[in-house]
Amino acid sequence: MASRYNHGVQRVLTKLEASINSENYYEAHQMYRTLYFRYLGQKKYSELLELLYNGSTLLLQHEQHASGADLGILFINVLTQSGTEPSQVYFEKITNLLCIMSSSSPERDIFIQSALRWSIRGNEYKTGHPDLHQKIAQVFWKEKNYIMARQHFIHSKDGSGYAAMLVELHEQRGYMNEIDLFIAQAVLQYLCLQNKTAAQEVFNSYTSQHPKINRGPPYLLPLLNFLFFLLKIIDSGKLTAFKVLCEQYEISLNRDPCYRQYLDKIEQVFFNIASQRARNQDLYSVLLRSFFDGFDEESDDEHGASTSQELD
Repeated sequence: MASRYNHGVQRVLTKLEASINSENYYEAHQMYRTLYFRYLGQKKYSELLELLYNGSTLLLQHEQHASGADLGILFINVLTQSGTEPSQVYFEKITNLLCIMSSSSPERDIFIQSALRWSIRGNEYKTGHPDLHQKIAQVFWKEKNYIMARQHFIHSKDGSGYAAMLVELHEQRGYMNEIDLFIAQAVLQYLCLQNKTAAQEVFNSYTSQHPKINRGPPYLLPLLNFLFFLLKIIDSGKLTAFKVLCEQYEISLNRDPCYRQYLDKIEQVFFNIASQRARNQDLYSVLLRSFFDGFDEESDDEHGASTSQELD
């Protein structure tokens, strides 16, 4: 029985090689899928992962974008079904495939969401492993897709990389009076997600790298001084100082109505105080779910739209 099975697999492999050599990529794709089901049935996960990764790479490099992305999605499926633990090795492979997928391919979004869903296995990260988010953010940044890069950076721990991208984004597309707004959103969102280290890093990197920001503190822009003191006060845990700081910089904070929502959540997270300005929709839930567009299949479109509005 095993001999017959092995003979059948070898026959398909021979056909696959012939299809590739003759550049019949449609047929090659079908052969890859046939082998997928056969290897999966035998639980030959390591062989299957290598086959799918190489096949996806090959098809994508020959501009067979739909077929290549399909094999990439199957690659993620095998990682999930085999119980493979998230690791840098597979993060690199996922990123390599993402880099050569067409940015206009609808399968690309499915691939990303599937990869992030797999990456939460065995850890506390609810929206995907931060190292994978960081690598995905770098891909979008390279493509100048700043909106998507921002959404992935905020779920990473790469504050310095996020800052470098924000500097580039502001210099290319921002107004002079928005220098402080770009970094304020990043710092406050990181804090809402309880990532104090990344919040400090993105602030330090942005203020030191941006050519139009004077070396501080103190800074010429009040909002930058607010962020500097906010990060210090959070370390101290002094609620009174937090409230006084918000009062002193009320004019600057009124520049964006979202800041009050962020600060409500920061007050809850770092000072253990129930918000006095509860919103119908908790901001933290919005941020936390910013990459659940593909995780909850029943509400993909609804959550995707609301998340874009909150993070843009």
